[in-house]
Parts: sequence; C-alpha cells; structure tokens
Amino acid sequence: MIRKATFTTTMATPFARHAPALLGALLLASLSGLPLSAAASSSALPQQSIQSHKPDPEALLIEVYKDLGSNRLQQAQAKADALVAAYPNFRLGHLVRGDLLLMHARPVRNFGAIPDGHTDKLKDLRAEAMVRLKSLQERPDPAMIPRPVLQMAEDQKNVLVVDTTRSRLYVYENQGGQLKFMTDYYVSQGRYGVNKAKEGDQRTPLGVYYVNARIPGPKLPDFYGTGALPINYPNEWDKRNGRSGSGIWLHGTPSDNFSRPPLSSDGCVVLANPDLQSLYATAEVGKTVVVISDNVQFIKRAEWDQERNSAGKLLDRWQQDMESPDADKLLTNYSASFRSSLGESLSTWYQRQQKSLNGARLSNVKLRDVSLFRYPGREDMIVSTFVQEASIGKAKNTVRKRQYWVKEGSQWKIIYEGNA
Repeated sequence: MIRKATFTTTMATPFARHAPALLGALLLASLSGLPLSAAASSSALPQQSIQSHKPDPEALLIEVYKDLGSNRLQQAQAKADALVAAYPNFRLGHLVRGDLLLMHARPVRNFGAIPDGHTDKLKDLRAEAMVRLKSLQERPDPAMIPRPVLQMAEDQKNVLVVDTTRSRLYVYENQGGQLKFMTDYYVSQGRYGVNKAKEGDQRTPLGVYYVNARIPGPKLPDFYGTGALPINYPNEWDKRNGRSGSGIWLHGTPSDNFSRPPLSSDGCVVLANPDLQSLYATAEVGKTVVVISDNVQFIKRAEWDQERNSAGKLLDRWQQDMESPDADKLLTNYSASFRSSLGESLSTWYQRQQKSLNGARLSNVKLRDVSLFRYPGREDMIVSTFVQEASIGKAKNTVRKRQYWVKEGSQWKIIYEGNA
C-alpha cells in the first residue's frame, strides 16, 4: 500500500527541480523503448471512457508522463491525483502518484521507487506500464483493417481482435460490410504466453473463436469481475490438432484491482471491469467473433478488398460445384488431408453425406450470412462460416456450416467441413 502524503510545491533539494523531467523522460523513452519524440500525442487518445463520464485512465497516465518530461510537476501531480480518485483500485496509478510524492523527499531516478517495494509486484507494474505506453504509441490507423478479418456476416455487429504481443483488444464495428475501428482496451493473457496446447498450461489459445455464453457478474465469484464471455475453445481446428483444455473466457478483474499484469491469467483474456462491461453490452452468443493473434497485421482498405474478394471466390466456386452432377468436380475443392469431426477420410465422409441424401441431388444452393477469417498464425488458412440453403428433391434444407481452407501449392482446398 502506498502511503498517502499531502502535496506541496516546495522542493526539498536542487535535484528535485530536474527530477520530474528525468523521470518523465525515463518513463516515456526507456520504458517504451522508443524515442521521446515518438510519444503518442494526447490528441490521439480518448478523453473519456465510452462506458462512463470518468476520464480515460490511459489518457491520464500518458499526460502525467508528458508533464513530467516537461518538468510540470504540479500538473502531473494533479492528474495523478485525479487518476487515483477516479480509479482507486488502479495500482499502476498509485505507483506513479507515489513516485511523484516521493520526489519531495529525495531524488527519484527509477520508475516505482517506493521504499521496501515488493520486487515481483513492481516488475509486474513496470511491465503493465510498458505495454500500455507502447500500444498507445502503436495504435493502428483507424483507416487500416486487421488482416485476419476478411468478411463479416450481415448479422454480426462487431468483431473483437486480440493482439497478445501488444496486450490489446481492438473493437471493430460492422457497418454495411465495412469495418470501422471503434475503440481498444488493455488486456492480460496467460501467465506463460500463448499457443495453448493442454489443460492447465496457463497459456492463451490463438485462433478464431465465437462467444458461446454470457455470464453476468452476480453469478460469478469476485475473481472474474463484473461478467464473463466464454469462447468456444477448443474449436474444430484445435481438436484436430489435439489441443485440449476448456474454460477460456473474456472476463473482468476482482473488485480490489483495476487491472492485472500482462502475463497473469490461467489462459483467459482479462480486461478491466468497465471495459468488460462495454464488450458484454454488445456481445452476442454464437455471433460475436474473437480473433486471438500474436501479431495482428493492419492493411490498407484496397488490399483488404482484394483479399476479401479472392476468398469469396473460393466459396462461389464451391457453391457452383455443389450443384454439379459431377462428384469428381466437387471433390477437387477438398484436400487429400481432409478429416471430418469424426476423424473420417474424405471418401468415407463424402459417402456418408451422399447416403443421407437417399439418392436425391442438391439444387438451388444458396449461401447467406457468410463470414471469412484468415486464421492467426497460419498465413495459408481461411475459416468460413455460413448458412447453406438448398433444395433436396421437393424438400428445403437449411444448415449452418463451417469450413477450414488451406493453401496447398497454388490451390486452396477444404481440409475440414462440418455443421457449426
């Protein structure tokens, strides 16, 4: 706990006149690993959090650092005071405020210079400060598009894109098929990083997932904060690759802590409670997609349009071949490495599909609510989800499907297909 002190403008030593600038430069340059001139402009930061009238904590933090770098101790102190007043459980804010108060007693040369500080906790807070600053400095151009999101279905309101390297979650809204950047949040991830493989490894999975439940805070222990959004890990691709485990959620923080260190969860994606509430308000079960990547690329809209159109043509060709009486033509869309959810080979799976039709043939095949995502960590994989409507003789059939496409040489092939 940081001891409270009364702010005074009297400096105790000659060093104190220069300490703010020294510490501010250290925070902005050394912590972020970038030149001081590269610091994010406050004009680019949100001035209010979207869920309340409280000031945005990250905006205030970087303003404090900038004031220190410009030797404006009084302004920095006022903003640090406002930060901890608005978010009394924000430990990083208290640490920064503690450094400011300590400047009146002795020189402060290091971030988190409180006496008798717990080494591990200080290390965690420094890591949090670093990723927060760096992610704000590297905030993507709103005109750019996250490359994994190729196309969203008409009924999908938004998509959540997690970049574990930046400890950041980006929210994009679907506006008539076009993506619009809305906001972004600091997140924590698994204690041992990413690439979850088994139960209990305390890693966060990488992939394309769907929110499959909404759990309100009152039904949860305080540890999970104000709510939780479980996702469908392990998905079809995870299962095919032998990945196990369960209980991967997006959830909040305990009531006594505003945020957690970047690497601290058992594999879940953890947000501050106000941020989780914002996501919870719009998340839809079975529709909201959560893309988790360790390196999200952002591309220009023209390049995105080109990649989206190319991916859409794969489905167009498959749709046309579904209506063809030539089975071999349809099967050219599938990989020899195809495996169904039951582990069947392509020939066994296809024979079972044909048997279920009782000799009838599909006609008038139409696809709607199509979504296309490039799979994180796999440059050569696309996952498509859609509703297929078709006629089987005189009957109508509607089914929601998911396909995983892989690039084999210069050709794209379906390696998995099943009901979604």
